[in-house]
Amino acid sequence: MSDLNPNDLLARFQLLLPLIVSNGLNLVGAVVILLVGLWLSGRCHMLVVRALSRAPHFDEMLKSFFGSLMRYLVLTVTVLAVLSQFGIQTTSLIAVLGAAGLAVGLALQGTLSNLAAGVMLLIFRPFRIGHKVQVGGITGTVRELSLFWTELVSDDKVQIIVPNGGVWGQPLRNYSYYPVTTHAGEARFRVPETADLSAIIQTILGAATAHPKVLTDPAPGILVDRTTADNLLEVVLSFTVAGDEVVRTRSDLYRTVHDALAVAKPAPAATDGV
Repeated sequence: MSDLNPNDLLARFQLLLPLIVSNGLNLVGAVVILLVGLWLSGRCHMLVVRALSRAPHFDEMLKSFFGSLMRYLVLTVTVLAVLSQFGIQTTSLIAVLGAAGLAVGLALQGTLSNLAAGVMLLIFRPFRIGHKVQVGGITGTVRELSLFWTELVSDDKVQIIVPNGGVWGQPLRNYSYYPVTTHAGEARFRVPETADLSAIIQTILGAATAHPKVLTDPAPGILVDRTTADNLLEVVLSFTVAGDEVVRTRSDLYRTVHDALAVAKPAPAATDGV
């Protein structure tokens, strides 16, 4: 093969020079667009999270979700701008991505419905962590709320995972939303003056503390009073219950204390007949 003429090399270089300059400028422009897009995506993420942080009671998970959504939106626009910088027609690419997104959305419509329901639950917050709820015939205490499912714990400590689509799409009972009205009551016990008062008080307090209806805040209290009868004292137990259960709770306490004192009282000694 014969050597190329320097004039031919110069002519070919002059032909390639506009293409090299054009592609070099496109490359520099694409790099600049990419760097600006990366910086702008991080900035938009931070601004969205900061703006949502000003809203009271806005969930941390939603702040990160919407921030990430804005970030990926800016990155998508950046990638399309970079491809357009190299002369690639992005219209057909957007159509292909839209068709692929539609196909993926149809395949994952159940998952996406759970995601949408999770977002609605996190925005409107019909219940919070620790609330006792009933949904779809399932009753439990809310332990975790994510974008896709809600975790409940039943009274017998069984984990229950409910998809958010099932939580949002049907009636829900929240037993912890409204505060329960408390009712105060008292129970009076007559004891002889010669009885062991300290032991009796401990028995009464133990029965009140062990009763499931008696609240620990405020705690049950004890007062000692005299009665009109001779040689008798009156031990007054004050307690608080949730709901209108004072009468039934007082009856249970009378029965429990009576049985406990009957067990603690020694049986009379037998005497031989004369």
